[in-house]
Amino acid sequence: MKDIDTKCVQSGYAPANGEARLLPIYQSTTYKYDTPEEMGDLFDLKKDGYFYTRLANPTVAGLENRIAALDGGVGAVGCASGMAASTLAVLNVCHAGDNIVSSATIYGGTYNLFSTTLPKVGIETRFVEPFDKAEDIEKVIDENTKVLFCETIANPAMYVADFEKWAKIAKKHGILLFVDNTLATPVICRPIEHGANVVIYSTTKYMDGHGAALGGMVVDGGNFDFAASDRYKDFVTPDESYHGMVYARDCGKAAFSVKLRVQYMRDIGAQMAPMNAFLTFLGVDTLHLRMPRHSENALKVAQLLEQSPYVEWVKYGGLESDVNYPLVQKYFDKGMASGMVTFGIKGGREAASKFQKALRLFKIVTHIADARSCVLHPASTTHRQLSDSDLASCGISDNLIRLSVGIESAADIVEDVKNALEASAK
Repeated sequence: MKDIDTKCVQSGYAPANGEARLLPIYQSTTYKYDTPEEMGDLFDLKKDGYFYTRLANPTVAGLENRIAALDGGVGAVGCASGMAASTLAVLNVCHAGDNIVSSATIYGGTYNLFSTTLPKVGIETRFVEPFDKAEDIEKVIDENTKVLFCETIANPAMYVADFEKWAKIAKKHGILLFVDNTLATPVICRPIEHGANVVIYSTTKYMDGHGAALGGMVVDGGNFDFAASDRYKDFVTPDESYHGMVYARDCGKAAFSVKLRVQYMRDIGAQMAPMNAFLTFLGVDTLHLRMPRHSENALKVAQLLEQSPYVEWVKYGGLESDVNYPLVQKYFDKGMASGMVTFGIKGGREAASKFQKALRLFKIVTHIADARSCVLHPASTTHRQLSDSDLASCGISDNLIRLSVGIESAADIVEDVKNALEASAK
């Protein structure tokens, strides 16, 4: 399968003769074997199979295989949430004393993980601005830097990652490049094709599509040579907790994902539930149909906002006037820019409150990126735990409103936003 439309529908699970056409739900914690030797071979990774759902489950594996195929990765690990995916991916390569270099304009939950939680275990994050020059980013890199981190589309700042810049820095210094691709999905952008080594998702969002299943995914690009690097000694020295395995030697291109599974998923247990994997697998069936509709509807909303007298500014990469437009044209398929739009409403928090209350089709929820249109004021909700300076670093102002534009009728969506804008000024 070459076309991503076909991969969305067909990849991840291939039934044998007489088996269920649809990926079954394996709602079981354990799996039976006839001999202890067979199970021992599974523990030693000598054979493929399942012995405990905390490490692997056939339903979760179907979704892992599908998303890895969409991204062009060599493997993937399903996690309980997007935050779990980010946490495990970082812990897989970082020890106390190590550091991450990250774009500052990232999702508030990830920002808090990097700025507050990881430092408690000795992992520092050095934040840079998305439009910083390569030489300025390189100034904060040292011998203990293990990860460069950015989002394809920053939530909710809406900056688009310049992959060429990030990938050149990563390759020059022999550092892993992690990219959170949640808001773009592989239908719009595949970061591995642009130099990323690890791709992270909150599958709760567009992958799932219906807002029913929590989940996360870490996709291993298989394109980093750990054996040639002196930064990642855990990959080239024996892991005594796993029979002396040397991941770079024994696991080939899948060293990153195998290590994450057998070390950190084993010990922390932040696995995806089989039912959630099944629901998300169903959602991905229509991902290639939904993302163009999300993008088309969002562009129409952004165009309305750009002309509205009640709006101070609009951020949407699909607008020709947007600073990110050249990057959207460079990296995104068919000019799609996804379904999220942010804008600054005149009148600050008071107007933002009036706007949200006046909406009828859009609903006030913490969620984004499913089929239904959603709205949120991040400064008073998802990012309220951040200080004023942290909010500024994340690109979030008091008047910023985040619209997650769904796949309803474009005419109905535009009318709802137009009426709410008028109500905000009363």
